[in-house]
Amino acid sequence: MTRDRVVMLADCQSFYASVEKFYNHRYEQLPLVVAGDPERRSGIVLAACPLAKAKGVTTAERLGEALAKCPELVVVRPHMEEYIRMSMQISDIYRSFTDLVEPYSIDEQFMDVTGVLHLYDGDYEELALRMQQRVLLLTGIYCRFGIASNKVLAKMACDNYAKKIGSGVYVLHKAGLADTLWTLPIEKLFMTGNRMTHHFRMMGIETIGELANTPLDRLKIMMRRKLGKNSDINAEMYWRIANGEDDSPVTPETHEAVPESIGHQMTLPWDYGAIGAIKVVLLELSELVAQRCRAQGLMGSVVSIGCQGADFDRPTGFYRQEKLPYPSNATNDLYRCAYRLFERHWRGLPVRKIALGVSGLQSDEAYQLVMDDHRERYRALERATDRIKEKYGATAIMRAASLTPDGQAQDRARKIGGHYK
Repeated sequence: MTRDRVVMLADCQSFYASVEKFYNHRYEQLPLVVAGDPERRSGIVLAACPLAKAKGVTTAERLGEALAKCPELVVVRPHMEEYIRMSMQISDIYRSFTDLVEPYSIDEQFMDVTGVLHLYDGDYEELALRMQQRVLLLTGIYCRFGIASNKVLAKMACDNYAKKIGSGVYVLHKAGLADTLWTLPIEKLFMTGNRMTHHFRMMGIETIGELANTPLDRLKIMMRRKLGKNSDINAEMYWRIANGEDDSPVTPETHEAVPESIGHQMTLPWDYGAIGAIKVVLLELSELVAQRCRAQGLMGSVVSIGCQGADFDRPTGFYRQEKLPYPSNATNDLYRCAYRLFERHWRGLPVRKIALGVSGLQSDEAYQLVMDDHRERYRALERATDRIKEKYGATAIMRAASLTPDGQAQDRARKIGGHYK
């Protein structure tokens, strides 16, 4: 590995389950899973501790299947607020070693330690072990570290090697890829899911090394034949990943940049087939997206709306967008446009998921005046309601429609990331 850049990817082992054991020591020696709905055997396992995994329990399987494998399994509801708090604490620990920390997910962080290696005599493995010990001591969470010369190699080092060795620390050297990464099956390549794995195998590519050693021009031709003429960018992306090429920096403020769009989607508890019920959900989504825009000091000029049914084998639905006559972050403006789009393109089929988004974002500090401009009146009203919600909670003030059986605002307020707090 080149000595002028050292990047780490730290991953928390069985994060949700580990947090539950940290706060409930009576579970420490018991097989435990965190599941979406412990009261229903059809719930999904979100995380399984190592003791549960040793019994054959796997993440994303149905809870009933997990209990059949391990009848003594402890099943806990997710506590998302605790997981977020613990994730932030772990980030702070990493920042005590280096200021270049970039969250990748709730349980994974990238770190560039190049500038602090002189404090550890250049020994990046020793540095990783110190971080590992500090996190374990303060939080009870065991972390694994993939180390390499860039982010994509560090990620694959962690996923394919660090998670499978006793120390939990693995260095993936770019110069040695032929004897390490390239020997792995193609599904072990970062960003390669089941569908892409199938496509690669249909092209005769079985290992990461076979992909890496396919000439890029040849790979583009192969992917065009298989996936269509617009696949050149994907071909180059996968080829670069297989060859361990990644120039992207570790960027602490990566999630603070102005987004290209702001949106939210809602999975409904049952099929919605009446336009009156769907209007309630559209209004709630419009309010949520508009509130997020206002919180970031942004307003958008394009509204998009999408929906789909519950049967994924026979997909139904649509996705459409429309430009607003003027940029706005007012709930009513977004709602009127979203409802107009929905009414125009909906064919009356049952709806189980609805998504609403705003793009074409710009600062809300200055905007062009229009005739009969109502935005300032809306802004004053909605700033007041935003402050009430920030101080007293999302349900402190709601629209009357949200109190009907079709409203989802109250239930959503009790959740984070789709799971109860």
